Amino acid sequence: MTTDRDAAAPLPRGTVDLNRSTVSRYIQLATLFRRRIEAGVWGAGRRIPTVDELAAEYGVARATIRQALDQIEADGLIQRYRAKGTFVRRAPKERLWCEVQTDWGGLLRSREGAEIEILGIEADAMPPVIPEGLGVAAPSYQHLRRRHSRRGQAFLLADVYLDARWWPKVEQADLTTKTALSLVASLPGIVIADARQTLTIGSADVEVAEQLGMPLNAPVAHVSRVAVDAQGVVVLVADGTYRGDLVRIDVGLRTGQGLDRSG
Repeated sequence: MTTDRDAAAPLPRGTVDLNRSTVSRYIQLATLFRRRIEAGVWGAGRRIPTVDELAAEYGVARATIRQALDQIEADGLIQRYRAKGTFVRRAPKERLWCEVQTDWGGLLRSREGAEIEILGIEADAMPPVIPEGLGVAAPSYQHLRRRHSRRGQAFLLADVYLDARWWPKVEQADLTTKTALSLVASLPGIVIADARQTLTIGSADVEVAEQLGMPLNAPVAHVSRVAVDAQGVVVLVADGTYRGDLVRIDVGLRTGQGLDRSG
C-alpha cells in the first residue's frame, strides 16, 4: 500500500457548509467521502486524511468524522489500521443503478430485477393531494402501499391510489409486477389523456428510514405521478420515495435550430 498523500490533500476549509442542510452532519460527510472515493480523489490503496485533519477541514468534532467513516467502512470502502491510518479499499460498486424514468415509455417499463412487495391495501381512501387544475378527483380510491427491492436492497416505498371504479379490473399478478402507470394504462377500456411527474428532494423520516433500511434524515427523492383519463378524472396518484444514494435521473435535452451555443 502506498502512503502518498498528494491525492488526499484536503480542500480549503469552508468549502462545504454543513449547516445549510437539516440532514445530520455525519451523513452529509459520509456522502461527501463516498463521492471522493467514487471520483478517484481518494484512490484505491491510498491513505485518506486523519480524523484530526478532516475535523479541522470541516470544522466538526472528531466524533462526527468517526461516525461518517463508520458509514463508509460498513460499505467496505475503507479499512482502518492501527498506527498506519485509514486506506481506501475500493470504489463503490453499482451504487446509482435505480433510474427514475422521465419519458412515458420508460415509466411503463418494469425495472429489471426488481421485486415488489405489498405492504397493505386500503379501500375507500383518498390521496393526500391532487394537483389543482390537472383533473377532478374520483369518488374514492383504492390505496396500495408497496415496497420495491432489488437483490434484497429496498430502494422505493410507494403509495398508489387507483380510482376505485377500476379496481375490479386489476389482475392480482399485476400488483407485484407492474409499475403504477403501467398498472393503470393496461386496464381494458381506460384511456390516459394526460399525465404528470413531479420530483422533489428531501430527507428520510422515521417511517421511510425503517422501511428502506437507511439512516434517519438521509437524502431521498420524492416522486409524484398523476394520470388523468379522457373524461378528466384523476384515475391514478402514485407517490414514491426513493433512496437518494441509489437513484439516478437522466433527462434528455431537446435542441432546436437557432439555439445559441456560444455560451
